[in-house]
Amino acid sequence: MKLKTALGIALFSAVLMGLAPAPTGVWGLAWVALAPLWVVTIKTRSSKPAIVWGIVYHGFALHWITGLHPLMWLGIPWIASVAIVAVAWAFITLWGVICVAAWAWGLRLVKSPIVRILIGVALWCGSEMVRQWSALDWTSLAYTQSPGNLVILHLSRISGALTVTAAIVLVNGLLAEAWLAKEKRFGAIALMSFVVLHLIGFGFYQSAITQNPEVKLTAGIVQGNVPTRIKLFAEGLKKALDGYSSGYRSLSDQNVDFVVMPEGALPFLWQAPNLTNSVNLAISEKKTLAFVGTFFPEGRRYTQSLIAISDGKTIARYNKIKLVPLGEYMPFEEVLGRLSPIQSSMTPGDFNQQFETALGRIAIGICFDSAFSEVFRRQVARGAQFLITASNLDPYSTVLMAQHEAHDVIRSIETDRWAVRVTNTGYSGIVNPHGQVKWRSTPNQYQIHADTIYRQQTETLYVKWGNWLTPVLLGTAILLLFISRNQG
Repeated sequence: MKLKTALGIALFSAVLMGLAPAPTGVWGLAWVALAPLWVVTIKTRSSKPAIVWGIVYHGFALHWITGLHPLMWLGIPWIASVAIVAVAWAFITLWGVICVAAWAWGLRLVKSPIVRILIGVALWCGSEMVRQWSALDWTSLAYTQSPGNLVILHLSRISGALTVTAAIVLVNGLLAEAWLAKEKRFGAIALMSFVVLHLIGFGFYQSAITQNPEVKLTAGIVQGNVPTRIKLFAEGLKKALDGYSSGYRSLSDQNVDFVVMPEGALPFLWQAPNLTNSVNLAISEKKTLAFVGTFFPEGRRYTQSLIAISDGKTIARYNKIKLVPLGEYMPFEEVLGRLSPIQSSMTPGDFNQQFETALGRIAIGICFDSAFSEVFRRQVARGAQFLITASNLDPYSTVLMAQHEAHDVIRSIETDRWAVRVTNTGYSGIVNPHGQVKWRSTPNQYQIHADTIYRQQTETLYVKWGNWLTPVLLGTAILLLFISRNQG
């Protein structure tokens, strides 16, 4: 096969995969879209098609990043704003490209079709596992199924989202090897695998959701809709204080059990004299438990935090773990920090945080945290009974809103927990443990909403054991590769 033809096929393959995630949500394409790349990688013995695939898939899936421009409201010149956004887009896309290229390099070293299928699944899951350990991840193959294919997402209760990724790569690998070897049995096995995997997911999907009145809670959500471009100035601060205090009062009058405000709802450091603001005064008066997104001083830096306030006192605090590179902190700051017009000085929280309230223990995530399964798994394993995610998705479009919701849907399913999603501009919502979105806000509008959730204490296999499947796949792949090489 000519390389030019292979690159064209890889491009087509990536476009198909790029149509699978939300908001387009043609999730069925993911089950066939990787197979063409698999075929051309073996035919050409080259990683160049994988590089093209990675650029197109990851770049297309992440094109919402361009919504960050313009940044002139920060005093940044137009050309610098374009450059910052372009670098951020290229930076995270390149990380995805490196992972796909490494997968292709390992895949083409194997001659046996059966071993190659296992190697292909193991390497892809391994690369996604590494991305989960890193500071950057968003475009896992698993999220191509959310929220459209809730049945298959229930496989995540076995070993996290990478169980879904493994299923997708397995079916694609079988289809690719069927084409390469002209073996109909591989195609039949692919179809059978697709059906069996969905049947397993359907079995989990049929489990009952606890709706015991004793564990019932009424959640209040305030979607403030304060644009980031004005949030840090007097106009935005007044709008935030007025909107969140009035929303809190209204929800408190509806007898909700708690009220949640989004990431950075109050855009100042939570310290005197800021504690006399109208939001805190309303909380002191009404006494309904409030969760407020704000900032805390941390030495010379500060944290992006969600705090629980009861009777005017801060009783719990969660610090965002996964900060956004180039936005909330500067990688290699000693060098790059001098080159950047953006002053980024946040410090991340650690993985051992616990958020304890009178309602019980809660698993918290702030914005980018939603893309990282382990952030929530650890908290649920320590007894968290439901999830809260607080985010600020402005100035991005509904593309990001839909993709962010897709991640939280997976987090709910894999931990078997209700989730309360509150964002500044949308989509805020309520998600049940089967990933069904019970309510979704209208984007770019001020909204308040009260809804019912339930505390749960179940433990999925993933919550108990974490991502055990990927190490097993990698170990088995290495063993089979060693045996096949010795036999050859």
